[in-house]
Amino acid sequence: MHVLIVKTSSMGDVLHTLPALTDAMQALPGIRFDWVVEENFAQIPGWHPAVDKVLPVAIRRWRKHWFGSQQREERVRFKRELQSRQYDMVIDAQGLIKSAALVTRLAKGEKHGLDSRSAREPFASWWYDKRHEISKQQHAVERTRELFARSLGYEKPAAQGDYAIARHFLASLPADTVPYLVFLHATTRDNKHWPETHWRELIGLMQARGLRIKLPWGAEHEHQRAQRLAQGFDFVDVLPKLTLEQVAQQLAGARAVVSVDTGLSHLAAALDRPNITLFGPTDPGLIGGYGQNQHALRPEQGDSMADIQPERVVALLDDIIP
Repeated sequence: MHVLIVKTSSMGDVLHTLPALTDAMQALPGIRFDWVVEENFAQIPGWHPAVDKVLPVAIRRWRKHWFGSQQREERVRFKRELQSRQYDMVIDAQGLIKSAALVTRLAKGEKHGLDSRSAREPFASWWYDKRHEISKQQHAVERTRELFARSLGYEKPAAQGDYAIARHFLASLPADTVPYLVFLHATTRDNKHWPETHWRELIGLMQARGLRIKLPWGAEHEHQRAQRLAQGFDFVDVLPKLTLEQVAQQLAGARAVVSVDTGLSHLAAALDRPNITLFGPTDPGLIGGYGQNQHALRPEQGDSMADIQPERVVALLDDIIP
């Protein structure tokens, strides 16, 4: 059986889909998947052993210049590749009008997705042949696992979901690496940032632990922040600009991770790394870290990130570092 998955973005949402593939692989031996995903996250699906082919799409980029000649040519090539195979089933796990209308509608195969009560955008369900009601009052990982189970006709396992990507990286970890932590300090919204003074205080408190600290970054302003955080600490490494796979390799080898609410925090969870995620204005209940040894820290009162004290993070790190 060959199934097409439509789950294009964001990073966390793409990662949250992986345990559903593992369920299907165990319930239906021999099942294989192709996956339509935004180009920025195209490395992720290929880490899972049940995925054959990744079809990158660029809806985010195309929308900026929809009628440009290059964008039209890219859409034509994508449509040709998408329709080059007849699938046994197409599962749209995105639940948005753009994914349903621009991708799922064009694919060849019986189309499954969330019904109008369950989808983030109810009108998306118009493009599905089979619609499934999935409760919104559960973690995003569990919702997707249930959607796949309903679509493919097996019982969703009761056990916690398995991302099945950690082994992709663990096999190539160097044996003689100095023990280290990764601090994920970058996120998109200002009110989800932890103050730089708190990060530096945390780094100072960790100095006697004998661990190095690694600071990844993506954009240049994040690079500048990482350099400010590392200033004066010879046990802190500001990493070079890395691909997503290289960041995953760094996370896979870490003793533990401290992060703000960001897509890379979900990657740490998918890699089964002990992870402390700092939440302020966002609720970790339905979208927080899913997996083994995931810890959410919130302010004791209110929702200001500044109210999460570094001493609380250190105390929890001392408990979870193996």
